Parts: sequence; structure tokens; C-alpha cells
Amino acid sequence: MKTIKKVFFTTAIATLTFVGCKEEKSAETAGIVLENMDTSVKPTDDFFKHVNGNWLKNTKIPDDRTSWGGFGELRKKTDADVLNILNQAIAERDFPKVKDAKGNEIDSDQEKAVNYYQTIMDTVARNKQGKAPVLPFLTKVDEIKTKKDVENYITNMAPYGGGGFYGFGVFNDLKNSSQYAGYLGAGSLGMTRDYYVDAKVADKLAKYEEFVAKMLQEFGDDAATAKKNAATIVAFEKSLAEPMMTKEERRDTRKMYNPMTVAQLTKLAPAINWKAHLTGIGVADLDNVIVTDPGYFKAMSSIFNNRSVADIKLLLRWNTINSALSSLSTDLEKANWEFYSKEMSGAKKQRPRDERALGNLNGAIGEALGKLYVEKMFPPEAKAKAKEMIDNVMLGFEKRIAQLPWMSEETKTKALEKLHKLTVKIAYPDVWKDYSELQVKGLEEGGSYFENAINVTKWNYNKNMAKLGKEVDRTEWGMSPQTVNAYFNPVNNEIVFPAAILQPPFYNYKADEAVNYGGIGAVIGHEISHSFDDSGARFDGDGNLKNWWTDKDAEEFKKAGKKLIDQFSTIVAIDSMKLNGEFTLGENIGDLGGVQAAYEGLQIFLDKNGRPGKIDNYTPEQRFFLSWGTIWRTKMRDEALKNRIMTDSHAPGMYRAYMPLKNVDAFYQAFNVQPGDKMYLKPEDRVRIW
Repeated sequence: MKTIKKVFFTTAIATLTFVGCKEEKSAETAGIVLENMDTSVKPTDDFFKHVNGNWLKNTKIPDDRTSWGGFGELRKKTDADVLNILNQAIAERDFPKVKDAKGNEIDSDQEKAVNYYQTIMDTVARNKQGKAPVLPFLTKVDEIKTKKDVENYITNMAPYGGGGFYGFGVFNDLKNSSQYAGYLGAGSLGMTRDYYVDAKVADKLAKYEEFVAKMLQEFGDDAATAKKNAATIVAFEKSLAEPMMTKEERRDTRKMYNPMTVAQLTKLAPAINWKAHLTGIGVADLDNVIVTDPGYFKAMSSIFNNRSVADIKLLLRWNTINSALSSLSTDLEKANWEFYSKEMSGAKKQRPRDERALGNLNGAIGEALGKLYVEKMFPPEAKAKAKEMIDNVMLGFEKRIAQLPWMSEETKTKALEKLHKLTVKIAYPDVWKDYSELQVKGLEEGGSYFENAINVTKWNYNKNMAKLGKEVDRTEWGMSPQTVNAYFNPVNNEIVFPAAILQPPFYNYKADEAVNYGGIGAVIGHEISHSFDDSGARFDGDGNLKNWWTDKDAEEFKKAGKKLIDQFSTIVAIDSMKLNGEFTLGENIGDLGGVQAAYEGLQIFLDKNGRPGKIDNYTPEQRFFLSWGTIWRTKMRDEALKNRIMTDSHAPGMYRAYMPLKNVDAFYQAFNVQPGDKMYLKPEDRVRIW
């Protein structure tokens, strides 16, 4: 799941995949699949292998994947469902009739989704066009002569995704979350920051430089020039990466809230004419802009002054090429995959073309496609079934807050106020996104993937900019219904569960409630817990960045978090690389709080509806924890595991399956964990947060 912070603030939980609710489920999918377990391994010694041992032995990671498990299996199944729906829509072309505000007939959202997909799939046209679509943008870079031209270029490129160095976006004001505000953040680089600054992955930076040189040759440089230019580009990017906040620092949203007047911004970063930039993008009358990383902007200003126009043009040229590769010809798309997926994550072959096209479509106009998905796969009555479980897990979390021994009554009252204000969104939006102003040309109109992708980028930019200064629209969703995931949004104090996650193995109407509470129930609990993790807990019930803790309670919370950091940071995952307990703290708190709240929710259900007997010789409590271990079954390629540790705020699934449970007293009771067992921690060493 994700903790949504949009433009400049994105964290994540995990990603799931489900089967459509209208589809008949086979009896084999109900409950725990015993054949996947290895009962020769004691659950008290290695719970992950006890639950998933035979699955680990018998499962091969597909060549087109870098990891595999419950989430991957469900994503692939959901993709297959959506592709069937898409292909049926293409064959029938029976779309709703829609008119714009002037009464003119326009394409429906569903038709736009189909058109976008077909232009991605039309590789004949894409290969015929080759590099041509991006050449006008490269010409704009070639025309740059002065630093002033550079600034004008960055301003003019804002609707197209930005030119580099910095970018402006609109998001909830963190301290007045009902209003939108303007934010200024750093531009993107070809790799995440750590790959430029961490000596342990210097080999990957060298491979990246080779990739840059190879692509520059594709765009006209001779071999010697490409090699020289690539070295300049990577060194330039490294100089920009070094002053950026670390990924650990970015988890503290307080550090990213730095309102400044234009005069203050100019004093911080005088190399740029900020008044001209803001005027150029249409926000000349902005009183304050929120700067997300002042240290970066100060350093960037100096770098901008000291670098030659020629060097800057090289970087802008590379940004343009690199951002376009995946939407051009298939050979360039494959070259992009060979570095970012094969080299960086260990993939052995590309995913099927239709799956890749679907992924791009979901990322571009996912809600337009979501209308087709929901109509076919998720009836309205399915929402009610999910809501009952959410209500019980919420009650479970409330019970745990009330019983916390380390928290004062004053802070408990504020925590419960926040919990009671938490908004829950299930399956699909009540108000769908309006795509009426978006132009997506179909094949018969001569539409191309590159052109449609540019249109989507400009549409998103204009839609985002139009929000500035207005009241926040709380009906918006940050994920499409067919996304196998869930998220918490701190500024709206909301948890969101798209339709695609409400399927096996996370939720199955044929399974017993213990299994469902250990699956989707714990996912629900995880999202609730994000409202109270070390980042979410800085926001109040209205979504404002505001301290509601007593000093003593805040210190106790920090101490408990440090214990959890230490538990994860001691784990050597591969070679000498350890897990990053600090970076993954929010997700680990989410897992620990989530499984605890879901367990309480199960007890509430059982107290209300009665306890069943053992199933497959397991009690409901045991099946609850077995289900939790099942959803986190994971195999990863070595390179993917290393990349996950470097870049992802979630611990790898194999650790999520058992690490939280070592701190859960109910797990010890369910499986009779005793001193001497490898899963055992002394009571005083167990982390107790929510």
C-alpha cells in the first residue's frame, strides 16, 4: 500500500492483486493452501518458511519478473482480467455517448482509454516514427545560447513534464490542508540519489554512465563524444544529487515545509530569476511558495552559476532523451528496459507487450479504464462486505489505543479523535475524474503513443495548476480501481482500498473470517496504522501538520520506534547489505500496528458471531497468522533485492511475513513460542507501539 503525499511527498506500503468479485472462485483458493507449507520447519523457528516453504521450493520467478509472490500473482491475474475487458471493448466499441459543455459529442472516458492503449500497442507506427516525435523537443535544447535561455526553456517545458533542475506543483497546504498551495521541488535525475553518493553501488553508477553513452550514440553522437558527454552528464547529476535530502530525511515532512516569499527564495537561490519563472508558469501573484528542499536549491543555484551553458545543454538533452525512450520505437523501449529493469533489478526478459501497454495506460488515465473494470468486475454490493471488516478493524485499533500503557490520557484522547475522523474509501470513486478536456487520438485519427502521452502530461499539469488557491477536493482518488494496492493520505486523513485489492488471497468470501482478517484485515489495519506511524502521527485529524502529542508521549513513541529500527537494521539481507530500519520505519510500524488491530478485529467478530472449530487442525488465531504469512510469500532476484533495499520504504516481503509477529504477544500464545525458539523475543525486548 502507499502513503500518498502526491507531488513531492510519496511513501509506500505494498502492492496487492485480486480476482474480480463477479468471477466464480474455485474451492481450491479458499483458506490456507496447505500444500504451500513446509511443516517440517517449526513455526516457532522460521514462520516464513513454515508457511511458505514448499511454495519457495516449487516456485520459479517468471523470467519477466524481478520478484514473485502473492502480490505478483494477484497483479498478473488482475492484469489478465483488465486485458480481457479491454479487448472486448475494442471488439465491440460500444461506448457511452458523451457531450461536452457546448453540446458537442466527444469520446467517452472509456473510449479514450481504449484509444490510448491501441496507440501503445501499434508498434508498427511507433517503429516507423522512430526518434522523430522527440526531435522537436531536442531542437528546443539545441537553440539555447545563454543561461537566460536555459531559464526560459525550463519555464516553457513545465507543461511537458519539466525541463530539469526544479519544478512547480500544487498540493494541499500541509498546515492548512483544506486549501491547495504551491510547492517548488527539485527536478528528477536518471537514478535515485543513493546511487550517486553510496560507494557500495559504484558499479551501478558506472553501468548507468555506459547506458547514457549508448543512448547518446543512438541520438547522433560518435562513440568518443558519447563517452565524454556521458561522463559530464553523470558528474553533473552527481553534483545535484549530493545536496539533496537523504531518503531518510524526506520521511520527515516537517523538513519539506518551508514557505518563502519570492524575495526570500531569490536570496536563497539567486542564480534563477524566480519572479520570471513564476510569472511564466502563470502564478505571478503567489505570495508564498513552499520550498521542499532548501539545501538543494542553495547548492543548485551555485552549480547553475558555475556550470557552462554547454554542460547544462548536455544535461537537458539527456533528460529529454531519457524521459522519452519508453514511448518511442521498440528498440529504444527495450534499451531503456535493459538498463532499468535488467541491469538494475535482474529481469531476464520483458513482460508481454500488452501487459506493458496496460501498465502505461494505468499510469496515464487509470480511472478512465477503471470505469470499464468496475462495471465488469465489482458490483456495488461488494462494498458493504468490505465495510463490515473495516469497521471491526477500526474498533480493534480504538481498543488498542485505549489500552496503551505508555501513552497519557491526554494524547489518547487526541489519537482517538483522529481515528474517528479517518475517512474510508472503498473500491472506486463516488465522483469519477473528468477527462472531458483531455484529447486522446485513436489510430483512425492518426494518434500516436508519444503524442497521447504528451497530451496526458499537459492535461495533468493544467489540471494541477488550476487547483492553486482553491479548496481541496476530498473526493479525488490517488489510485485507479484496478490497482492492486491501498494507501493512506495524511493531508486528507483517509485510507483508500481500490477494488482490485478486495480479492484472494487477501479477501475471499469462501474462506473463514480468520483467513480474511489475517489478509485484507491486516492490510486495512496497516493503512489505519499509517495515520499513526512516525510520519502520519505528525498530522492531526483534519490532515494538518500539527503536533498533538505531549512531550513525554512523543519521547516514548520515539524510543519504541528506535527499538523497531534496530530490529530491522541488524538483518543482513544479501552479501553485506543490511535492511534499512530507519527508512522502512513507517511501513514497519504499519505492519506491526496493522496485524495487532486486525487480530483485535477478528476477536470482535468472533465474540459477536461465535467461534468456529478448528479448520485443517488449526485454530482461528493460528489461521489468522498463517494468512498473514501467506500474503507476504516472496522470492526476489539478487539485484532486485539490492535495489529494493536501496530505494523502497518497505522491507522485502519475506521479512514482513515474520518480523512484526516477533513483537505480537498473541502470536506467542497461538503457536506456544517459548524461550530458545528462534522466533522468541523476551517480553521486554518486544516493541509495543499501537
